[in-house]
Amino acid sequence: MTAPRDFYEVLGVPRTASPEEIQRAYRRLARTLHPDVNSDPAAEERFKDVAEAYDVLSDPATRRRYDAFGADFRQVPEGVDPDDWARASTTAGRRRTAGGADRETWTGGFPDIDIDDLFGGLFGGRGRRSSGPIPGADQEAELEISLDEAFSGGRRTITLPGPDGPRTLTVTIPPGVTEGQRIRLAGQGGRGSGGAAAGDLYLVVRLATHPRYRVDGRNLHVDLPLAPWEAALGASVAIDTPGGEAKLRVPAGTSSGRRLRLRGRGLPNPRGRAGDLYAEAKVMVPPKLTDDERRLFEELGRVSSFDPRRRG
Repeated sequence: MTAPRDFYEVLGVPRTASPEEIQRAYRRLARTLHPDVNSDPAAEERFKDVAEAYDVLSDPATRRRYDAFGADFRQVPEGVDPDDWARASTTAGRRRTAGGADRETWTGGFPDIDIDDLFGGLFGGRGRRSSGPIPGADQEAELEISLDEAFSGGRRTITLPGPDGPRTLTVTIPPGVTEGQRIRLAGQGGRGSGGAAAGDLYLVVRLATHPRYRVDGRNLHVDLPLAPWEAALGASVAIDTPGGEAKLRVPAGTSSGRRLRLRGRGLPNPRGRAGDLYAEAKVMVPPKLTDDERRLFEELGRVSSFDPRRRG
């Protein structure tokens, strides 16, 4: 398994960086990596890392937890002392190595840390009961949704495995969710001990492949078939979008491959500007010409000096 990247390294700042330095680093990277300005898939993946790093380090409380617990900061229950956690993790690791058995238990496909293993010997031999209530750990699972659900939102019933058997949950999907975004279900994570609250469950959104639209962040891409005369003369054509039918002006002289933009017709953004829809022209010819069509195309071939293979 690849070790998680250090968020400070992702942003290119030292661990002593001020909030202003972190914000400047994020803006600098976003200007070159954001999907709206960089279509390279590798840039999009790096931008997701940058966005996650900024999300963590820009929040003072979350940054303190990250500084204290590193990559485990989301799983560590609230109120745990960083030194106790480090010693417990080291002790648990030695125990698993020496005994040849891993005492981690799994809930819904994600580790629920055995409290006896990690905390049983840290409080003068008093064991878990005298250590006080310990909140449950946060967990993650993936949730695949359709493009229509991402656009309009909705409610979904899902079933997840658990230690006491499958459990059914109702999820509210907000409009405008994007690939990789997390939906929080409060209190649906790992169980707490000693009467403490359960952790949260985070559902990581995955967008299902759509037969018509291609998704790039909040932007959508779609093919736009055009008749030769529409492409040559220009036209106003109807085009389907996730939000309903829209009119698109095709400029005269449009060739296949030209991208035409409909502003704000991509995925909505609850906190800002919606994405755009890009229609890529595909000039089509009739598969079988009528006599009149053939006569007109032959006449066009005689009178036109256009050579599509001539450069310049």
